[in-house]
Amino acid sequence: MAKKQLVRVKVNGRERQAEVEPRLLHVGCDTSHCGACTVVLNGKTVKSCTMFAPQADGCELMTVEGLIQNGNLHPLQEGFKQEHGLQCGFCTPGMLMSSYVLLQKNKKPTEEDIRWGISGNLCRCTGYQNIVKAVQYAAAKTEGGAK
Repeated sequence: MAKKQLVRVKVNGRERQAEVEPRLLHVGCDTSHCGACTVVLNGKTVKSCTMFAPQADGCELMTVEGLIQNGNLHPLQEGFKQEHGLQCGFCTPGMLMSSYVLLQKNKKPTEEDIRWGISGNLCRCTGYQNIVKAVQYAAAKTEGGAK
């Protein structure tokens, strides 16, 4: 067994540290194609199943739980609820995190921008149209507009 390594990371604004096995991956879909494990690492989306924990040492990590602020849903979460952007929920965390980064970079994305922004995430239920509508809802709400 390999020697454990101390990793320090800020997760959803809170400092965390743990000793971890440096060569261990958290395998989900086993291919990294689904995108359900997408998180934001230092402002960029990454599929957490492809990362070793030591790669996040000293970094800032945001998970889907970090979207809620002061007990309020993020506009993206509201959008997924209002526009029926989820069904089974498997893809939802990854879709939310990919959409979050998209809206950080592009406050007024086109439908094409949104489809490109979520293209690393697979949804088997919705056909994507309501996910696109959910992101448009959030974009409108964060721009001060009402939908």
